[in-house]
Amino acid sequence: MNIGGLQFGWELDKGRFTYENEDAVLFWISSAMRAFFDTIEEISGKEVSNLVFETTGYRQGVVVGEYFQNKPDVGLREAAELITNTYASAGWGKTAIKDLDPDKFTLTAELIDSWEHKLNVSQGKTEGGSFLPAHYAGIFSGMFGTNIWYKVERYQLEGYESTIIRYFPSDITVTENIHQLSRRKEQDQIVELEAIVEDKTRELKKLVRDLSSPIIPVLDHVVVVPLIGTYDEERSEELLFKTLENLPAYKANYLLLDLTGLDNDISKYTANLISKVGSAASMIGTKTLLVGISPELGMEITNSGISLDAFDCFQTLQHGIHYALGQMGKRIM
Repeated sequence: MNIGGLQFGWELDKGRFTYENEDAVLFWISSAMRAFFDTIEEISGKEVSNLVFETTGYRQGVVVGEYFQNKPDVGLREAAELITNTYASAGWGKTAIKDLDPDKFTLTAELIDSWEHKLNVSQGKTEGGSFLPAHYAGIFSGMFGTNIWYKVERYQLEGYESTIIRYFPSDITVTENIHQLSRRKEQDQIVELEAIVEDKTRELKKLVRDLSSPIIPVLDHVVVVPLIGTYDEERSEELLFKTLENLPAYKANYLLLDLTGLDNDISKYTANLISKVGSAASMIGTKTLLVGISPELGMEITNSGISLDAFDCFQTLQHGIHYALGQMGKRIM
């Protein structure tokens, strides 16, 4: 059967429908098309699904355009008319190709009541789709033999009588659009991961502040503050504040800074912290002792040039406690 200058055929015994002797498929009724598009959007999200529709429309259009490019007996304007007539017969709506300029590779398409417009209306959308605009870009890219892209001047969905689309040569390609979307998605994931890392870092810092360097009252007027790990500026200030804030409550005569858990790599913040804690504690009547200095840590302190001469130092916590008790005239029975 010849419709609009193109051949359609049916072979019912084989369940076969042909368009220009090529296998084709009919009966994508509006409700089925809506289910198809809605499903893609539900799974992929709006941004990805829009790109899927645009890319699919364009690539299908290229197939159509290259088909007519390989028919030298059919001119460009005749091919445009054949395509729009065929699409009209397939329920794609009325399309008019205007201002076709084969030299500048430009044209304008006017679409009235297209299937995509009807689909967007049934979906309750406020913005027109990208399948058909990209599809005609693909068609004329195939026919012109150069990359054509589009700009929608207006959508029928916006209350106009028709959709107007302008076409022109461009470096924009669907492949580049896919890459750009991938990069945006990757960047979004990076930002999301950075936010998660930042949140977890804050939680861990709070946990470290809450758990590290507690004040431990071991005997009357004797408290111990264990130093653990490595101290930066923030952690040093936190420990100094907590220690000085709580010392008066324990009426401590002696503060034992236990260095057993310190990293051997003594930082300048750690050295300054010990000096600051000792000086500040002495101002409220508490003497500071350093305990838990291993031979390795002692060598590291000596090699670093840090001076701890102002403090009495002991190898173990037990030695420091016995010393503090002896200075107060007490001993463990």
